[in-house]
Amino acid sequence: MHPATRRAIYRRLRAANPAPTTELEHQSPFELLVAVMLSAHTTDKSVNAATRVLFPVANTPAAILSLGVEGLKPYIRSVGLYNTKAQNLIGLCQQLVERHGGQVPGDRASLEALPGVGRKTASIILNMVFGQPEIAVDTHIFRVANRTGLAPGRTPLDVETGLLASTPPEFRKDAHHWLILHGRYVCTARSPACPTCLIRDLCEYRHKTPAKPARRKAGRLARAILAQRGTRARTRRRQRQRTSA
Repeated sequence: MHPATRRAIYRRLRAANPAPTTELEHQSPFELLVAVMLSAHTTDKSVNAATRVLFPVANTPAAILSLGVEGLKPYIRSVGLYNTKAQNLIGLCQQLVERHGGQVPGDRASLEALPGVGRKTASIILNMVFGQPEIAVDTHIFRVANRTGLAPGRTPLDVETGLLASTPPEFRKDAHHWLILHGRYVCTARSPACPTCLIRDLCEYRHKTPAKPARRKAGRLARAILAQRGTRARTRRRQRQRTSA
């Protein structure tokens, strides 16, 4: 992809959403870390449903740690793989308390050493909490990057490396949010909304969803036929009334 095309794509995404952010509800770095960790293999909606119940009760490492694995499970039951995630979250909280004074660490190595935290989660925290221009790659971003030609790659790491290398610095901080939202709501896995996509003319995807055939003429024809039928019916009624008179 030509650098000018890439820059034009990000300009349009920025114009449509100047201040993008995550859809995961949170009020602190720790709450964000918990929400992102829970979001693996499940929807943000399910995570928000769980954290709306959990965080008013326990929203610090020490508070969640005090619940224990079995005490935590009922709060996150709406989240996929909640048994494993409950164990990981308790382990995560224990490490934060014992090794980081209850605070979320600001380096990748420490983040990825936490139970349940992988590269994607670490990148999101580094970006959103510590302002680092990281681009976390999930399934949505992987799809968008490959379809559009922004950063083709066979693995998420390939795509991440490509995006970091090719995304202009002015767009790098928010690129993750723009691309994930675009993949979630426009460039979907099935039947992407290509006809209404704001970067359709810049995208290199060769199998774009075609626009649906215009039904305007068919609609007018249908209305004309119905009008004709109504006219004929009224004419017959008038004829019968005259005959009976």
